Amino acid sequence: MKFNLENIVRDNVKGLKPYSSARDEYVSDGSEMIFLDANENPFENGVNRYPDPQQRNLKAVLAAQKGISSDNILLGNGSDEVLDLLFRAFCEPKVDNIISLPPTYGMYKVLSEINNIENKEVLLTEAFQPNMDAVLHEIDANSKIVFICSPNNPTGNSISTQIIEGLLNRFKGLVVIDEAYIDFSAQESWVSRISEFSNLVVTQTLSKAYGMAGIRLGICIASKEIISILNKIKPPYNVNELTQQKALGRILDKEKVQSEVSKIVNERSKLNAVLSEIDFVKSIYKSDANFILAKVDDATKRYHQLIDKGIVIRNRTTQPLCENTLRFTVGTVNENKKLIQALKDMTNE
Repeated sequence: MKFNLENIVRDNVKGLKPYSSARDEYVSDGSEMIFLDANENPFENGVNRYPDPQQRNLKAVLAAQKGISSDNILLGNGSDEVLDLLFRAFCEPKVDNIISLPPTYGMYKVLSEINNIENKEVLLTEAFQPNMDAVLHEIDANSKIVFICSPNNPTGNSISTQIIEGLLNRFKGLVVIDEAYIDFSAQESWVSRISEFSNLVVTQTLSKAYGMAGIRLGICIASKEIISILNKIKPPYNVNELTQQKALGRILDKEKVQSEVSKIVNERSKLNAVLSEIDFVKSIYKSDANFILAKVDDATKRYHQLIDKGIVIRNRTTQPLCENTLRFTVGTVNENKKLIQALKDMTNE
């Protein structure tokens, strides 16, 4: 099935002339210049100048690390801004729809409501995999995006490669793979297949494995054509200077990041083993993320017991297919020891 990008771009976006900022019109080559073009305060304090609107230095490093071109990357104020830009570029309010696969990341639904786009929810199977036939049944002429979180939140599992390939080949819209947790998985990122599928969009973040949730830096990776459209509608200075500086320093420190990821994965295995021995834990779901979803006898009761012991986890019992489940984020060695002791104490109580 042939994908045609022009067929899914909103008409108003096609004809949009993007705002051109001062830092778009003159790109510094490092020369000593007097900048009198952007109405900035001239007194230097480190942040008195506007940031690079295209985050060129940061993108160059990311592109080199991921084996792609900077033209394949758009950076946003967190992944949520990236996801919102996809809605605004490709989904016509009150006309188009998107497909989401609950239980999954809740912002897909929230953003659909904010943008007045119908959200067709197709439940995952009991194995937490997409039901291909059901998804294809819901797709119609106004379906623009299918959102797939892999590894999925809150379930922790990776989505079948074969199913994703099937959707990419059979859907005329965008297939957006949210890889917020990909660094904790042994599976290869879909970034490596961007050139193979023109309707593939991958989103990533520095909030999880990179430990930079506080700076809000989201990454969108797609064809140059898709990125060009998103660049037309993004705010001119959406990623601030401090975020760019902190992000650049962190991604250059690959050894430290990889060391932290390895420790988290190791702790995940330990926590998984202990949970299997707790009598009120009924089942544990396989996780490729930095958290574990477990089914217990009474999720609300166990959640409040842990709160009383000074430990905050996530009660996911209200989510589809997640009745009486708790989501445990993998903490430090000491934090996990305290969690394990609390769980054992609850068993004795």
